[in-house]
Amino acid sequence: MIEIYYAEDDEQIAEAVKGYLEQKAYRVTVYPTLLEMEKALSRQVPALVLLDWNMPDGQGEALCRLIRRNWKELPVIFLTVRGDSADVVAGFQNGADDYVVKPFDLEVLYSRIMALLRRSGGADSRYLSCGGISMDLNNRQVFCDTDEVLLSAAEYEVLLCLMRSKGRIVTREKILEQVWDVKGNYVNDNTLTVTVKRLREKLGQPSCLKTVRSVGYRMED
Repeated sequence: MIEIYYAEDDEQIAEAVKGYLEQKAYRVTVYPTLLEMEKALSRQVPALVLLDWNMPDGQGEALCRLIRRNWKELPVIFLTVRGDSADVVAGFQNGADDYVVKPFDLEVLYSRIMALLRRSGGADSRYLSCGGISMDLNNRQVFCDTDEVLLSAAEYEVLLCLMRSKGRIVTREKILEQVWDVKGNYVNDNTLTVTVKRLREKLGQPSCLKTVRSVGYRMED
């Protein structure tokens, strides 16, 4: 099911949009503050973001800029009462892909969402996130918060293996098989230990990368 995040503090509007889109087989999660959506994005990237401009804890443009820095291909639509031409221009300048002024027709919004999703090609499958760490699979880039982290090929593949199984234990044997054995590079168990140690150091000792003693590792928010 296609996941949409929606930053909106007006419960009536949020429920109307959520109810309509869920009838169209989307899954919509509403966040009443920008901070809550920002935390959600650090855990999992959706297919699309709907964003109000005036939120209780700040301006939506700030979150839009953050999204553009970390997830360049993630579609963002502003849904806002701010309809002056200067506001619309500012919305696009801050990274929005579309701008819809309240009040709006739900069917028109749905059409705009479908158009953006067709063009984006599924941003949610391009990005992996966990605990402030994000991976751009198309460009093989890794970010810790907003800073890019340069990893070796082995470090990247180990992190990718763990991120793709977020929330589940990945055994040491499975990682060795996927990262080294399938390429004919048979290494001993100590190579994995050293690689994970270096990976942790480069990522700033992230708490989301857990060691399951004598078994393997697990990524969890």
